[in-house]
Amino acid sequence: MIYNNIDFDTYFKNYPDANGYYGKYGGVYVSPELEKAMADINEAYFTICKSSKFISELRRIRKEFQGRPTPISHLERLSESIGNGVQLYVKREDLNHTGAHKLNHCMGEALLAKFMGKKKVIAETGAGQHGVALATAAAYFGLECDIYMGAVDIKKQAPNVARMKILGANVVEVTHGLATLKEAVDAAFDAYIKEYKDAIYCIGSVLGPHPFPMMVRDFQSVIGVEAREQFLQMTGELPDAIVACVGGGSNAMGLFSGFLNDPVDIYGVEPLGRGEKLGDHAASLKYGTEGVMHGFNSIMLKDENGEPAPVYSVASGLDYPSSGPEHAFLHDLGRVKYDVVDDEETIDAFFKLSRMEGIIPAIESSHAVAYAMKLAKQMGKGSILINLSGRGDKDMDYIIENYGIR
Repeated sequence: MIYNNIDFDTYFKNYPDANGYYGKYGGVYVSPELEKAMADINEAYFTICKSSKFISELRRIRKEFQGRPTPISHLERLSESIGNGVQLYVKREDLNHTGAHKLNHCMGEALLAKFMGKKKVIAETGAGQHGVALATAAAYFGLECDIYMGAVDIKKQAPNVARMKILGANVVEVTHGLATLKEAVDAAFDAYIKEYKDAIYCIGSVLGPHPFPMMVRDFQSVIGVEAREQFLQMTGELPDAIVACVGGGSNAMGLFSGFLNDPVDIYGVEPLGRGEKLGDHAASLKYGTEGVMHGFNSIMLKDENGEPAPVYSVASGLDYPSSGPEHAFLHDLGRVKYDVVDDEETIDAFFKLSRMEGIIPAIESSHAVAYAMKLAKQMGKGSILINLSGRGDKDMDYIIENYGIR
């Protein structure tokens, strides 16, 4: 399929380019020391990603340890409640081991770390799902694990903090700035600079310096590959639209990668939070401009000094002032439409999915559910596939404390 002069038949061979760029986005904006570390990771990844031994081992892990493939569920009652015939489906990444999509790339990154002879994995986490997934992978492969997490998110995501510690990870509380995801990334990068010879920084999304946006996309593409095949088997056709939430954007790129070359409408959903005022949301693709942070060029929210702006989202995994460079590229191409839902719409979707379908979604995933419900009302007919990126166990105490039981 040709879209805006881009041939999606050969898209994954051409993007990113050899320097890690998707158009003008991406690249490697780090110190000379870390440039060498990134080049080593890139070389190691391209060595093992073509290795039948690595591919076979990853497939075995996905089947025997992660429980893949995850199923697709038809949301029959929620679809009926909309009342116009549009059918909603969810790709159940909440049923992936550890409860979210994050383990898809964490097992791959930890396997890469073992190949490179590293002794430790380092990461940041917001909602805690990436931290839990990496702590799980570290335990599986016998690696040390340091997880950096903002103090605000530690309080919001206490169950995941406990899980990380039980799995043997060292959870490092980050207290500077807003003490959320951006600050956790800052702290993890600082630690990695000191330990890169013995450790690998396992970035939790499709962001950071090359090759991480590409690597994480590749590992997460299992979502889209499975979903496309499963949906065809279930219905005999492709969905009319697919929807995923976008913070950094790993779950979204995982789903989108399976459908970019198909006549399917693709929607990425960002958090509008409390509203359009800077500091009240984390919708970088809708309201941001081009800028560099955490080693890559993308679209980001900036303050009056051109620095990363303060952001907010009810979902800890989405409160980041930028998004992955490939999302910025697809945004500019127009191949993916990026839109927003606010906190109230998100919480409403959280309860509706729970009550009507017996599925308690992560607050992050609830953004995608909320948008799909709105989209279904506009479409009038057809089908929508939502990536349910994670389960809501981690969010229940926070929901009850702040929103009660509806």
